[in-house]
Amino acid sequence: MNAKRFVLCLFMFVLLGGTCFISCGNAASKVSSTKEKVNVTQADKDFQSFLEKFTSSATFQYTRVKFPLKTPIALLSADGNSEKTFPFTKEKWPLLDVEILKEERITQEEGGVYVSKFVIDEPAHKEFEAGYEASEVDLKVVFDLIDGDWYVTDCYTAWYSFDLPISELKATIEQVQEENKAFEELHP
Repeated sequence: MNAKRFVLCLFMFVLLGGTCFISCGNAASKVSSTKEKVNVTQADKDFQSFLEKFTSSATFQYTRVKFPLKTPIALLSADGNSEKTFPFTKEKWPLLDVEILKEERITQEEGGVYVSKFVIDEPAHKEFEAGYEASEVDLKVVFDLIDGDWYVTDCYTAWYSFDLPISELKATIEQVQEENKAFEELHP
């Protein structure tokens, strides 16, 4: 009888122990899932803090753009048949303020709809685009989380659109730099 009781107790212990183990495994899974949600939420919160600082400090903004950007500036050459590329460097960077990176949808009086929004919004990669709905994008900014910090890694801006003549590149860069000086005075 004692042997039967021992086997029954052992069976119950294994059964309960296994249940506890399974239950603990599920709890660990839930904790892991909760941690992932907290990390995603924290990354989103950190991105918002980064974006506020990025659009309000020229000095900070310059430190958080990975120059030269991934995609070079491509312009149509004077012959109209080929393109010439230029690295997208710091001297060509147009500082971005909070209004430029605001998500909105504006219907113009003349009928066009201007849309600016994050088209990709992942925990470690975000892409912002702005432009008229029925037209090409005027601005695309790519943000990547690198070693815990957000950086701009790529950009397309209408300042350097494909239809800009190469002969006007220098003047355009000077105009961008003038705009940047005004930004730097307001947001050093």
